[in-house]
Order: sequence, then C-alpha cells, then structure tokens
Amino acid sequence: MSLIQKFLPLTRSSTPALQFVRFRGKINIQRPKEPHYERARVVAVTHPKYPEPPKARSCFKSRAERTQQQIENPYNEIIAREVRNWLDHSRLVAIFHLNSITADEIFRVRVQLHKQNLHLKSYGRKIIGQAVEGTHYEAILPLFHSNHCIVFSPDHQRIGSLLRITRKVPQMVLLGGIVEETLLSRNELMTYAQMPGLQAVQAQLVQTINQAAGHLVQQLQAHQNSLVQILDVHAKSKGETKETTPEETSK
Repeated sequence: MSLIQKFLPLTRSSTPALQFVRFRGKINIQRPKEPHYERARVVAVTHPKYPEPPKARSCFKSRAERTQQQIENPYNEIIAREVRNWLDHSRLVAIFHLNSITADEIFRVRVQLHKQNLHLKSYGRKIIGQAVEGTHYEAILPLFHSNHCIVFSPDHQRIGSLLRITRKVPQMVLLGGIVEETLLSRNELMTYAQMPGLQAVQAQLVQTINQAAGHLVQQLQAHQNSLVQILDVHAKSKGETKETTPEETSK
C-alpha cells in the first residue's frame, strides 16, 4: 500500500486547507453598492413595466370648477339667514377682533353683555359673506379676515355699556360697528358713546329754537318799547311843569 501511494501520488489522501473570509464592513441596506455595468444592464432590461392607473378627471379641473360643483350645505343657509335677521333688527352692531381667550372668559363676557341686552355671537367668514352678499352691509366684509365676534343690540344707546364691559377684556379689540344703519369706525363709536341721549338733545334743540324766537320778538318790539318809554318820560315831565307853575304864580 505504501508503494502504491509512493508511485501514485494521486491516490494519496490529504486534508484540504479551508480558509474562512469575513467581511469587515457592514452592508448598507439603504444605500447599497452600485452593481457592475453588465449586471446593471441586465437588471434594467428585466425590470417589469406595469400599466399606469387611469387618472381621475377631477385632477385636471381648476379649483373654481370643482367648487362650483360642490353642493351648498343647507345648514349654512339657515345660519346666514339668522345673521341677516340680526343685522336687520339690530340698531347697534359692534365688530371685535378676538385674540387668544379661554372659553370661561368669553362665557363671563357673554353673561355680562346679556344682562345689558347685548348679544355676543360668532360666525364664520363664509357665512358672513353669504349673509351680506348683495346688501348694503357688504362694506363690513373686510373686517372678518381673522378670528372675530359680533355684538348685536336692539338699543343703540347701549354703546356706553358695551364699551365699559369690553374695556375690561383686552382680548376683544373693537374694529368698527353699525349704528342706525350707518357704518362707524372705532373712533367714531367712541365719540358717539360720549354724546348725550336723544331726549336730552331734543330738549336742547327746543330750547335753542325758543331762544331764537324770543330774541326775534324782542328785536321786533325794541323800537315800539323805546318809543313808549320816551313818550312816558315826556308825559311825566309835562305833568311836573303843570304842577309847579300855579305855585309860582301864587307867590
């Protein structure tokens, strides 16, 4: 057996040498290494192509066309009619810009205003625009670009109470209002609040008219009164001369 192995080396048994190779770096799954050019060509050719899904026709329409086809919410129409009713039957409307405020604070303000026959409301700009569209109230629409609230009252003389209550709430900033269907700015509302009431102004007007009429009567009667006074003085002077002449003659 040893001779066979000596002359035939291929029949000799040997243990193969094994060498283990370990990759030192980590494989980056998110950014893998680019394949070889030939392999990249094969991958590009064998990449499957799927048919594109059909696109919706609404994607190619403009926003104006899509909004025109939207169905209007009937609840918004009801709220818009309510706002229009408040505007038509309120002699005082005050518009406020509402800053960050808690629900408890706004509730306390609403209660204080309600005691003075003032009603605090808040609506969206879309509802306000729908309510004032085509009316003489459209001038107030630019005041509703931000968070806001509105105060309605059937008595325009409550503006003093309104300013006194809201002065204690710095989160409510007065922008303007409507008094007797007349749009007023903030300064005009402040000036209007300092004016006296209607009865006081009417009394002052009546007094002024009476003074003018009395002054006119005095001017018309001035010449007659002066003539009467002159004649009265002249008559008295003649009477005194008549009384003195007989005494002088007796002497």
